[in-house]
Amino acid sequence: MTFQFTNETDKKFPFDYETLIQKVAVQVLDYEKCPYEVEVEITITDNETIQKVNQEYRQIDRPTDVLSFPNVEYERPGDFSHVEEDPMVFHPDTGELLLGDIMISYDKIEEQAKEFGHSLERELGFLVAHSMLHLCGYDHMEEEERLVMENKQREIMDLVGLYR
Repeated sequence: MTFQFTNETDKKFPFDYETLIQKVAVQVLDYEKCPYEVEVEITITDNETIQKVNQEYRQIDRPTDVLSFPNVEYERPGDFSHVEEDPMVFHPDTGELLLGDIMISYDKIEEQAKEFGHSLERELGFLVAHSMLHLCGYDHMEEEERLVMENKQREIMDLVGLYR
């Protein structure tokens, strides 16, 4: 597994955020029974930057907590059976599945941890679980999809011991 980290802010987490992100991401991949080693890029940024990216890609002109950029198209969420049909989704040197990119706002992690009354670790872990599920093809646009995704997030957070 390859996790590429970039922290574009001058803020430092009071814990090893890279280890936490990897732990949650690997738990999602195990939970979804992903049969591949993967590569994921994770960028920690601020509200100003994520707002610009949110506007550019989603035409929503406000900051958001997390953005996911899947590299794989799924016939069904969590179904990796067809990915080998597209060799462009695999790294040519490592053979890892190029799952996608995640962008998380440090500012939103702080705001939402305070708002929901839990730790920065729990908030970051939740956003990673949420985003990794998007990279595995899940969405929450329809009510049924939202319920499936929320249940998966809850179970994954319990498995990694990040309780509300």
